[in-house]
Amino acid sequence: MNQKKVESLVRQLLREIGEDPSREGLRKTPERMAKALAFLTRGYDEKPHDVVNGAVFESGSDNMVVVRDIDVYSLCEHHLLPFFGHCHVGYISRGRVLGVSKIARIVDCLAARLQIQERLTSDIARAVRDETGAEGVGVVMECQHLCMTMRGVEKQNSVMSTSAVLGSFHDDAATRSEFLSIVTSSHHR
Repeated sequence: MNQKKVESLVRQLLREIGEDPSREGLRKTPERMAKALAFLTRGYDEKPHDVVNGAVFESGSDNMVVVRDIDVYSLCEHHLLPFFGHCHVGYISRGRVLGVSKIARIVDCLAARLQIQERLTSDIARAVRDETGAEGVGVVMECQHLCMTMRGVEKQNSVMSTSAVLGSFHDDAATRSEFLSIVTSSHHR
């Protein structure tokens, strides 16, 4: 991203909405916004495979692994407004497990792009499957969308839930049910 060009565009945007980009409170806003956009869209320069960085380990385990309540922040591609919430990821290993922090890194990598929640949920599931060769993967995401809460229909307490299930999580009702039971138990703490 060309930071100076983005700063210039932000100054122009501020003028277009009726602001004075030279007033005290806005003088550094173009620079701050350019840096913020670079951070919030850093996922374009990352690939899930790279953030995993080889942290896939041999394991005799074929148990279900679930990481719940991973904080997720992204920008809606339709309005460039944030959506945020929690992501729950589970998989059944075929003798290869991810370092636990790498699951959160995959979520962060894919969320740091302009997104829709539906695609993000599916992309996370595919990335976990691709990195582990898991027999099954499940992802559930629950987010609030500022494009819905602070504009448009203005429904402040609305939460969008999406899920993606692959392999045994898709094909086996008992496996899917076990995963969903573990995920929903996080709401009863």
